[in-house]
Amino acid sequence: MRSDRIKQGLERVPHRALLYATGIPKTEMGKPFIGVATSFTDIIPGHIGMRDLERFIEKGIHTGGGYPFFFGIPGICDGIAMGHSGMHYSLPSRELIADMVETVAEAHRFDGLVLLTNCDKITPGMLMAAARVNIPSIIVTAGPMLSGHLKGKRLSLVNDTFEAIGKYKKGLIKDEELETLEMCACPGAGSCQGMYTANTMACVTEALGMSLAGCATALAVSAQKRRIAFESGRRAVELIKKNVTPRKIMTRKAFENAIMVDLALGGSTNTVLHIPAIAHDAGVKLQLEIFDLLGKVTPHIANMLPGGEHYLEDLDYAGGIPAVLKRLRDRIKNNITVSDRSIYEIADSAEVVDEEVVRPLNKAYHKEGGIAILRGNLAPEGAVVKQSAVSKNMMRFEGTAKVFDSEEEGMKAILTGKINSGDVVVIRYEGPKGGPGMREMLSPTATIAGMGLSESVALITDGRFSGGTRGPCIGHISPEAMEGGPIAVIMNGDRIKIDIPGRKLDLLISDKELKDRLNKWKPPEPKIKKGYLARYARMVSSAGEGAVMK
Repeated sequence: MRSDRIKQGLERVPHRALLYATGIPKTEMGKPFIGVATSFTDIIPGHIGMRDLERFIEKGIHTGGGYPFFFGIPGICDGIAMGHSGMHYSLPSRELIADMVETVAEAHRFDGLVLLTNCDKITPGMLMAAARVNIPSIIVTAGPMLSGHLKGKRLSLVNDTFEAIGKYKKGLIKDEELETLEMCACPGAGSCQGMYTANTMACVTEALGMSLAGCATALAVSAQKRRIAFESGRRAVELIKKNVTPRKIMTRKAFENAIMVDLALGGSTNTVLHIPAIAHDAGVKLQLEIFDLLGKVTPHIANMLPGGEHYLEDLDYAGGIPAVLKRLRDRIKNNITVSDRSIYEIADSAEVVDEEVVRPLNKAYHKEGGIAILRGNLAPEGAVVKQSAVSKNMMRFEGTAKVFDSEEEGMKAILTGKINSGDVVVIRYEGPKGGPGMREMLSPTATIAGMGLSESVALITDGRFSGGTRGPCIGHISPEAMEGGPIAVIMNGDRIKIDIPGRKLDLLISDKELKDRLNKWKPPEPKIKKGYLARYARMVSSAGEGAVMK
């Protein structure tokens, strides 16, 4: 065992003395040492229930014949960090999380890992670490939140709080209703209720084979989640005995399966950043085009929030990710998982309980998957749109640019009524380097939707979007403005053409005019010049490469 390096031999007398100081009984020293990375915190709703799950993971590890050691990993709530300087830290925290898990696991020579996670950047960070360290590992995602309820109507965070801001500004709702929505939209523990980034990544994790069947959708408050936590702890010991490591699971086939599930669900555009980053640490190279290639042959079969009507609880009750795998059975490839069943075995034993929540392929909501990759003179290296959340009328759009050099400038213009039908809101210098940190633009996009402008206004950015974004919103524009990409030279009044079916994003000026503007462009001063974010900006790659640190 790897842990013998810290507990066997004469020269390890001091090491054993320190281990005994933790209270470990002598009878347990010969068992596998399993690190349990937990991102429990009191400030993230998706994580507040983890203390309970930690107990069940611990019971499972002891039952399986291992010995657990818990250590803490930080988490950021994207909803709370949204719309202010805190969001600069969200995406960069993914790298810190991966580095911290790697550091603790390698320093203490753990034999295996259980990674207890939830929410936007924490789950991909944990997966990156598992791929990088490559010791037997299993992921436990802590589960989605129940829907809120108000006077017979179900509520979710994005559609009923972020979009409520725009409705309030339009006078569609009053103070009392706004306050009631605040109190009712999020009823307790769990990741936000729709197919936003947290739940999308949980679904991706299960589809990759890195968590047990049913884990992604089992509700945070359920007994089923406790049982999955217990079984995950027990399975961690089995993975060590059989030497089943993450890179044996996270193969090229597994990543393609996960992308197809993501596309079928209409998942968050953030997976276009996270899946390539995880693959990078697993030694698998994924080009941006794989999302588009698979998207054209993977129907969108689950109409989930924010663009659709179904909640994560609906998907769970309908059969969860196994039901989605069953629908995609003839398109996915077989692969091993952290359970004792293969992907095909999970799919074959699944049941689709609700045909409307997880539709047959021939009755799909859309013929293509949820994500599309656009290119053109505005995005030579690609841009991303969640096409499943765009109405048919806005799939092709031409409008007039209104340009802002930060999210705050754009948000101010939206709230003060300076954005009108026919506009294309351009928010730039918000990419991985320029942000720095590639902030999510949920506040602007949700406010536009709440004001009733999502059928007549588009938004493009070199930043990114929350999984809660809906409407014609195009992000990840590469190269970003800070690298001198074409988005840096758009001027107020320019015409921009969006063609999602044609996969095109173009600035309607001549090639000569574009070249002249780019030759005259000079980079602005960095927004942040000290601390972690300054280092991150110097080392991070483009969004098209997954915004990985180099």
